[in-house]
Amino acid sequence: MTDTTGADTPPADDSGAATSLNAPADLAAAARRWIAGDPDPVTRTELAALVDAGDLDGLADRVGASLTFGTAGLRARVGAGPNRMNRAVVIRTTRGLADHLLATHDDASERGVVVGFDARRDSETFAIDTVGVLAAAGIRVRWFPTHQPTPLVAFAQRHFDAAAAVVITASHNPAEDNGYKVYGEGAGQIVPPEDEAIAAAIAAVGPAAEVDRIATVRDTADAGADVGADVGGAAPSERGAGPPGPAAGIEELGEEVIEAYLAALAAARPRVDGPPPTLVYTPLHGVGGRLVGRALAEAGYDDVHVVAEQAEPDGEFPTVRFPNPEEPGALDAALALADAVGADVLLANDPDADRLAAAVPHPAGGFRPLTGNQIGVLLADHLLANTTVPRPLVVSSIVSTPMVHDVAASHGARSEVTLTGFKWIASAARHLAATEGFTFVYGFEEALGSSVGTVVADKDGIGAAVVFADAARALAGRGVSVWGRWCELCVEHGTWVSRQRSVTHTGAAGAARIAAAMRDLEPPESLAGHRVVSVTDLRHGAEDRPPWLAAHELVVFELDDGRAMIRPSGTEPKCKAYVDLRGETGSVEEVDAVSDALAAEADAVAEALLTAAGLR
Repeated sequence: MTDTTGADTPPADDSGAATSLNAPADLAAAARRWIAGDPDPVTRTELAALVDAGDLDGLADRVGASLTFGTAGLRARVGAGPNRMNRAVVIRTTRGLADHLLATHDDASERGVVVGFDARRDSETFAIDTVGVLAAAGIRVRWFPTHQPTPLVAFAQRHFDAAAAVVITASHNPAEDNGYKVYGEGAGQIVPPEDEAIAAAIAAVGPAAEVDRIATVRDTADAGADVGADVGGAAPSERGAGPPGPAAGIEELGEEVIEAYLAALAAARPRVDGPPPTLVYTPLHGVGGRLVGRALAEAGYDDVHVVAEQAEPDGEFPTVRFPNPEEPGALDAALALADAVGADVLLANDPDADRLAAAVPHPAGGFRPLTGNQIGVLLADHLLANTTVPRPLVVSSIVSTPMVHDVAASHGARSEVTLTGFKWIASAARHLAATEGFTFVYGFEEALGSSVGTVVADKDGIGAAVVFADAARALAGRGVSVWGRWCELCVEHGTWVSRQRSVTHTGAAGAARIAAAMRDLEPPESLAGHRVVSVTDLRHGAEDRPPWLAAHELVVFELDDGRAMIRPSGTEPKCKAYVDLRGETGSVEEVDAVSDALAAEADAVAEALLTAAGLR
C-alpha cells in the first residue's frame, strides 16, 4: 500500500506494512515535521507533549507508521500523527482524492462530490474540512450539514450522478475511532486499482497546513474574515468548526434527497398483504433512527417501539461496550423491550445504519437473534417470491451461506458469488445488468450487510429494515412466523450451518508462520470425517474468473456435504477457517436439533483445517 501521510514516515516492506522508526531522534524529528504541517492546535499540542515527555512508545505508535488508503478508505483511532484519524490526515486525503478525480474525470468539477458524516467524535469537523478542500480545488460539493446515515449519502451520489462521495464514519467501530469512506464511479465503494491510484495521489500532497481550502471557521468569521473566501492553507490557530459559505460552489442537501430516497425504496419493495407486525427498533446510538422511523411509517408500520436510551445519536455509545449488533450484549436493551411489548420482530442498525440485525420469537421461548446468513436467505426468499422483474439476480459474498443458491434456483433466479465486500457485490450486479440483462434484486454478506435492488449500491440497513418488516407481514398473512419460514426453508433446501474459527500468531514470526502455512497447504483427503471432493485456490487462475473473483488469499475445499475455506486476515495477525455444512431435515420440528449437531461438526471441521495447515 502507498503511504498517504507525507510525513517522511518509513517505507513499506514487501508485505505492505510500514517499517517502524526505532531511533528516538528519528521519531522526534518525524513528530516535529508532522506538527509543522498540522493545522489543528489540538493535535499539534497532543503530539508535542509526547515529544517533550520523550514518550517513545507513544511516538512510535503515532508517527512510526502511517495509515494507508485502501478500498475501505481510512479507519483508525482519532488522535495526533499520521497513524491516526485527524484533520491533517483528512485534509491531505481529500486533496489527493480531488487531484485523482480531476485527473481521471473530465467532468469531475461539475459532477462534483457528495459529502456526509455520522455523529462520532470530530465527524462534523472532518466533513467540513473535506468540503473546504474539495471546493478550493474547484470541485462542486453537495453536502449534508447534519449527521446522516451512510446509505443516504451513497444514494445521493447516485441521485445526482456525482463523480464520488465521501462519508466520515467508522461504522460499528468503538467510540475512539473514526474513518473516511469513499464511493467512486457507479456510486459503489471503490475497487482496485482505483484505491492505489488515490493513495498515490494522496502521497504526492504536501503538508496539510499548505493545502488550500475554503475557510470553514466560525472564529475566523467572527473576527471579520469572509467565510467562503479561498485560503491558501489554514492559519495554525484554526480548529475548523463552522460551515462553508454558499458562494463557494457548495450546496446543502436535505429534505429533497430524503424524499427521493424514500420514493426509490418504495418503488423497490414488493407490495405485500397481511397484518403489520409489532416492531422493536434500536439504532444503537447511531444516526439511522429518524430515517428508519420515517421509512417504516410510510410503509404502514405504526406499531414501532424504539429503545429510548439508544434512540438519539451519541458518538460515545454510552449503553454498549461495542456498538456492533453482532457483539454479545449489544442488543440486550432491545431484547428486553421486545419481550416486554410482545414484539413480532426486533430490528437493529449499526451506528451508521448500513447494516441490519434482527431477532424473532422462538417456539421454545424468548427471542432468537438471526445470523447474517439467515437474514440474507430470508430476505432473498421474500424478494424473489414477490418479484416480477425479468432475469432476477441475487449476489452474495463467497463466505456467505451456499443455501442462498438453492433458494434462488427455486425461484428461477441466478445466484452469483463475489469476493468479500459490498464493493464486489455492487460491481458484479452492475456488470451482469449491463452485459447479460439481469435485474439485481438483492445482495448480502454474512456480516449483516444487505442491499435491496439498486436503491443504494452498497449496504443499506434502512431499506433492509423495511423489507424485513414486509417479509414478516407477508408471512403473517399466511399464518407463518419468521422463524417458521426459516424452518420451512431448511426442510425444503436442507439445514445449513455456518461457523468460523481463527488462530492468532503475533509478531514477525507469527506472520511468517501464517504465510508459510498458506504457501505449503496440502489438500487433505478429509476433514473431521467429511470427504474433500475438490479444491479451488483463489490465489491462482484469476484470468479465467470474472473481476469480482479476482486473485485472493483464499482456498476453498468442497466437501461432500458442504465446504471449508481458509484465508489469512488482511488486518489482524490471524488465519481464519470458515465452514458451511448441510444436513437433511425431515420436519420443521427437527431444525434446532439438526442445527446443533451440524454446528458441532462444523467446529470440528474448522479445527481440522487449521491443524492440517500446521497452525494448531
